[in-house]
Amino acid sequence: MRRSKANFFRLISVLSGPITIGRWFELVRSWHRPVHSCFAVFTFLVFVTMPELILPTAFLAMAFTGLWRYRVRPRHPPHMDMRLSHADAATADELDEEFDTFPSSRGDVVRFRYDRLRSVAGRVQTVVGDIATQGERMQALLSWRDPRATLLFSIACVIAAVIAYCVPMKVLIGLWGLYAMRPPRFRSGMPSPLMNFFRRLPSRADILL
Repeated sequence: MRRSKANFFRLISVLSGPITIGRWFELVRSWHRPVHSCFAVFTFLVFVTMPELILPTAFLAMAFTGLWRYRVRPRHPPHMDMRLSHADAATADELDEEFDTFPSSRGDVVRFRYDRLRSVAGRVQTVVGDIATQGERMQALLSWRDPRATLLFSIACVIAAVIAYCVPMKVLIGLWGLYAMRPPRFRSGMPSPLMNFFRRLPSRADILL
């Protein structure tokens, strides 16, 4: 259990970069800081009109980030990190479970550990079920399980194909970015019609025992 917690928080640390970018994008969309939001919109339009600047800018940003972090670089060899390993917060039962060579020797302790593991596995199972539900809803767009939804999606794909053929890709991406980063006063408080449509699609969770 201790190693599971440590690996979970290691994964959270790895995903902190994309999570930070997502929070920054939500901050831009909220327009709580108009100067930052205007700068983000301006930068986006520059990249849309001149996409050849995207890769050089990304590589330069990573290079400058590496140079900036040089002043706080590790100066000592790596050592066993008690906090990273969650050894400082491990309970007596977790340590006993880790060093127990015969886990099934005590029935009452095994029962308690099984109940705890079952609760953790139940939460994981819920997350896996939610991911499977979203995937099945995407498959339902073309499966004719809901005839009206598949018909509407097919018509929308034909219209999107015509628009993508007639309108330059730069214009489409620019319009999408401006629409996504529009100020809150131009948004509706209701959920997005597309998300509402997607959530109403059928999935196998409806027929699962």
